[in-house]
Amino acid sequence: MKVVLQNLTKKFPGRGKNKTDEVIAVNDFTFEIPDGKLIGLLGPSGCGKSTCLNLICGLLRPTSGKIYFGEDDVTDLPPESRGVGMVFQNYALYPHLTVKQNIMFPLENLKGDKKMTKQAMEAKALEAAKLVQIDMLMDRKPGELSGGQQQRVAIARALVKTPRVLLLDEPLSNLDARLRLQTREEIRRIQTETGVTTIFVTHDQEEAMSISDLIFVMKLGVLQQIGMPQDVYDDPVNLFVAKFLGTPPINVFAGRVKGQKLYIDDLPLIDVPGVKDQEVWAGIRPEGFILDEQGPLVCRFGAVEVMGRDISVVSYHDACQSPTVRSIIDADNHVLPLEGKVRFSVKPHKVHIFNKETEERIRF
Repeated sequence: MKVVLQNLTKKFPGRGKNKTDEVIAVNDFTFEIPDGKLIGLLGPSGCGKSTCLNLICGLLRPTSGKIYFGEDDVTDLPPESRGVGMVFQNYALYPHLTVKQNIMFPLENLKGDKKMTKQAMEAKALEAAKLVQIDMLMDRKPGELSGGQQQRVAIARALVKTPRVLLLDEPLSNLDARLRLQTREEIRRIQTETGVTTIFVTHDQEEAMSISDLIFVMKLGVLQQIGMPQDVYDDPVNLFVAKFLGTPPINVFAGRVKGQKLYIDDLPLIDVPGVKDQEVWAGIRPEGFILDEQGPLVCRFGAVEVMGRDISVVSYHDACQSPTVRSIIDADNHVLPLEGKVRFSVKPHKVHIFNKETEERIRF
């Protein structure tokens, strides 16, 4: 099911005595979510992504704008009439019901011609449980399950009505690191098998990039960029997107362009053809550094962190925005600092420059 948001805006009234300062949680969203895709809605806490999800499912009414499922305008429909499945961050399971009863619960509330017999409900519940691989736990209660198992029950409950759209609101945030990895792979598998259009809200960029067909990056209620995960990582539209995506994060230096060359300190780093002379922010991805005894970027050596197949060189540079510069180098390299310094050249395609004032990308 294709989902279209058209000039969608949500404002909350201000607080305090005067109540004059409105909070714009979602600001003029217009985008289309293709049928059958898994979309990662990504941004820092407070950017409006959960508000956007609640607007789509009908828990909140928009201040203005329209929401379409396919060709149907669902803006004014109540949640139960939209055909959505919702999975919450805290699972929201009924502790006194068994797994089977939790999964069956949405079916028991169907009315009219949609009402199902008990046998049909049990068959649908078992089908959903098998899909998320918890069919052997049907008689247990939530308190007897691990966090990952509880999350699977919540997903099965959302899927049992065969929703037109599946909405996941930070579903992995309560799981430990290893279980997060396993569960996100399961979410991708389930979405692929069912083909249901899925919107996955998270502040964890690694989660969003690993399983999403497209990612939508938000900041303070405003959509910043839409694209395939690797495309957004390789081609950010502004400094915010560049800094938000990537682990370790991009290294940002105060630099300048002079004579169509990028300078950090006094040595030219790379050619930037067509860019006029100006002060800029220069972003270098950690994997964009090359150990080079004659390299133009000279940093004070800090430490080497062994990461298995790679090593991370920690160094320092006065022009860097962050306290440390992190460079990811192949583990076959040997870091031999000279006089407490380490020198790098860089891969030009891993360097992005941004306007110093607007922080918009400058392409070259």
